[in-house]
Amino acid sequence: MLVSGGTHVVWYSFISYAYHMVVWKEYLREGLAVWVVGNSAMTPVSALASISRRFSTRQAAFAQARFAQWIDASTGKLNTGALETKWKARWAESKALAQQQRQADPSTSSTELSAEDIEKLYYVLVMFPYPSGVLHMGHVRVYTISDTISRFYKMSGKRVIHPMGWDAFGLPAENAAIERGIAPDAWTASNIGVMKEQLSRILAEFDWDRELATCDPSYYKWTQYIFTRLFAHGMVYRKEAVVNWDPVDQTVLANEQVDKNGRSWRSGAVVEQRKLKQWFAKITDYADDLLRDLDSLDWPEHVKSMQASWIGRSEGAEFSFALNMPASLPEIESISVFTSRPDTLFGVSYLAIAADHPLVSSALLPKDRAEEVLMCAQQMSASQAAGGDRTHSARTGVFTGLYARHPLDSSRLIPVYVAGYVLSGYGTGAVMGVPAHDVRDYEFSQANGLPIHAPVVAPQPAADSQPLDAPVFTGEGVLRQIPENGSFGGMSSAEAAKAIIKAAAECGVGKHAVNYRLRDWLLSRQRYWGAPVPIIHCSSCGAVPIPESDLPVKLPSGIELS
Repeated sequence: MLVSGGTHVVWYSFISYAYHMVVWKEYLREGLAVWVVGNSAMTPVSALASISRRFSTRQAAFAQARFAQWIDASTGKLNTGALETKWKARWAESKALAQQQRQADPSTSSTELSAEDIEKLYYVLVMFPYPSGVLHMGHVRVYTISDTISRFYKMSGKRVIHPMGWDAFGLPAENAAIERGIAPDAWTASNIGVMKEQLSRILAEFDWDRELATCDPSYYKWTQYIFTRLFAHGMVYRKEAVVNWDPVDQTVLANEQVDKNGRSWRSGAVVEQRKLKQWFAKITDYADDLLRDLDSLDWPEHVKSMQASWIGRSEGAEFSFALNMPASLPEIESISVFTSRPDTLFGVSYLAIAADHPLVSSALLPKDRAEEVLMCAQQMSASQAAGGDRTHSARTGVFTGLYARHPLDSSRLIPVYVAGYVLSGYGTGAVMGVPAHDVRDYEFSQANGLPIHAPVVAPQPAADSQPLDAPVFTGEGVLRQIPENGSFGGMSSAEAAKAIIKAAAECGVGKHAVNYRLRDWLLSRQRYWGAPVPIIHCSSCGAVPIPESDLPVKLPSGIELS
C-alpha cells in the first residue's frame, strides 16, 4: 500500500477494483473478505464469522478458503502486499491483452470514426496534482474515484482515455528549490518521479503514454500560442492596477490569499497595496453571456443566484463632473461616476473617490490638504487589504479640498471626498453620494458632517407606504416638483432616468451605461518558475507578440534565484 494506514488504505484499494469484482464473482468474494477486515478492523476469526453470516454455506466456505490464503501465518494479519502483487500481475496481463486487441482493431488506426465508434469513446479527466513532494490521502481518494470510473467504463466496452499530468509551475516549487539550493526544474522533476511511483503503488491505472507536465516547453508552447491569439483579438491587455503585494514572496496575492489580519496566507508578511502594470484577460466582454446562460444550467437555484450576484450586472448611467481646478493642472479634468439611479442625480451632495484614485496625488491635491488626505488614503488602503471592519470603512472619509461641478447645473459645486467604501476595481473608482436616497451615503454624511439635502424623489402613495419625512427613501417613485429637479419634476423615476441621461448625453456629460461587479481576470507574473509571457516590449511600437514559428519562448536556464 501507499502508506501503512490500515483500514482506510485497504478500503481505497478495494474501491479501485470494485467493478471488477461485480463482474467476476470469484473476485467479489475475495474482495468482500478483504473489505470486512479492512473496513472494520476485525480479527481474522471474527472476519470469517462475518463472512459466514453474509453468504450461503457454499459461498461462505469458498470465501473462507479464498480469504485464508491472504492471512500471514506468523502475525495473523492480512497480507496486503501479497494481495496487491497478485492483482498487479493480473491487471498488467489484462492491460497487455487489451492493448493487443486495440492494435488489431482497424477502427483504432482510422482517422474517420463511425457513429458506433464515437459512441464507444469516453474521456475521464481528473485534476492534475501539483508535484510538491509526495502524495497524501487526499490524492488517494481523488485518483481512486477516477480510476474506478475509468475501469468501469472500460469493462462496459468503452474506449477510455484516462490521462495523467502534472500542474508543475508555481511559487511553492520555486521557494522550495531556493531553500534547497537547487534549480526549480530539477526539484520538480524529482518530485514527479516520486509521485508517479506512488501512483503506481496504489494501483491506479492511467494512460501514461499521454502524460504531460505544464513546465515542459512542448506543453507551454500552446499556452503561449493561446495567449498570442487572445492578444491579437484584444482579449488580453496591460494596465496599471492596485494589487495585494507580498513583500516576502515578492508576488501578487488574490484577495482570498490575504487573511483577516492583512497578512499573506503563505509567508505571513503584512500585505502591501501597490500599483503595478499587469496583464488582464477581458472576461467582462462575456458578462452578459455568462449571466444569460445561467438559465440553461441544471444547478441548484441558490448556486445560480450566487453566480448572478458575482457577475453583478447593473444598468444605469455614467456622468462626468467637471473639476473646479486651476488651469495649470490639466491632467484630470473631470470625475466620471457610475450610478444605477440616474433619477437621483439632482440629490447629489458629495462625490466619493477610491483611496488609490488618480486624484489622490500630492501634485493634484491642494497643498494645505495633501498631507492629511494622503495619510488617510494610505490607512484606508491598508484596511481594505486587511479586510477591515466594513461598517467602519463605510463611514471613513476625508475631504480632498477639491470641488466638482454638477453636470446639469454648473452653478452647484460638489465637494470631493476620499471614502473607504469606494473601490477602484468597481465601476470608475468614484461614486456620487445621495444621502436622501442611499443608506450608506446617509451614514457617511452623518459621520463626516456633510449636509443632507431634502429628497428629490418621493414615493408613489399607491405603490409605497413609506412616509415622506423618512430620512432615507431608497425606492423608485416620482421626482418631486422642487427647484432642484427643474423640468424633470413630476416624472416617474423610470421616465426621469431616461430624460436625464438624454439631456446629459446632449451636453456631452453623460451616457447610458451597464456596469458589472465582475472584473477582468488579472494574470499575475512576477516570479521565475512559470510560463514566459510571449510578448516583446518594443520602445517604439509597444507590445508585440512573438511569432508562432518562434514558440515556445523557453525559460532561461542557469538563473541564480534568491
